[in-house]
Amino acid sequence: MRTGVIAKKLGMARFFDEAGVHVPVTVLSLDGCQVVAHRTKDKDGYVALQLGAGAKKAKNTSKAMRGHFAKGEVEPKRTVAEFRVSEDNLIDVGAEFTADHFVAGQKVDVTGTTVGKGFAGAMKRWNFGGLRATHGVSVSHRSHGSTGNRQDPGKTFKNKKMAGHLGQETVTTLNVTIWRVDAERGLILVKGSVPGTEGSYVKIRDAVKVAPPADAPKPGAFRKAGAQPAAAAETPAEEAPAAAEGEGEA
Repeated sequence: MRTGVIAKKLGMARFFDEAGVHVPVTVLSLDGCQVVAHRTKDKDGYVALQLGAGAKKAKNTSKAMRGHFAKGEVEPKRTVAEFRVSEDNLIDVGAEFTADHFVAGQKVDVTGTTVGKGFAGAMKRWNFGGLRATHGVSVSHRSHGSTGNRQDPGKTFKNKKMAGHLGQETVTTLNVTIWRVDAERGLILVKGSVPGTEGSYVKIRDAVKVAPPADAPKPGAFRKAGAQPAAAAETPAEEAPAAAEGEGEA
């Protein structure tokens, strides 16, 4: 079982496939997703990776968390989450994930916090039909109607669908398709929408109900701590000015 990653929701866009069909996608950025700590069977009773994403100022981080990040020699992170993994899929602390951890066409599960909409009525919250427009109904056309019984039992049961707080809940969208990945910019594009507002963080993991593709990297796609991106490492600093001068002479 591979680890998932933490990504930042940047917003939505659209593309057109080879047949010219419009495909709406959600753009997710890894935003410096790193391994912060390990959870082992001997010490913690289970095996997992603790990941962090997003930069956070040290002055805004609690003293306990500063010490926790210092132990792993990583910068303070804005959000932290754990992913259960098998022992053969553990990754070194400090490793930074790249977008090609997932492959195009793969099914994933995305977990996020839905948009908070405050207090909402029963029609908006539960899709109730409302009361009749005439025949004695006045003022309360959008109310939810009766909520209880008569003298016996004489109460409203728990979990009755009524008006109340809507949104701000943890929701997992299953079997979302990876449309495209951009490893250089650390972007993952998935088909359709995912829970959360723009700028919020979501968790992406291999789909539970669908087996991951055979070409998915194991234990994952990442850069070791302190390593430079592949695009920057291919061009030495000494050769770059020479190439630029050659282009100018031509």
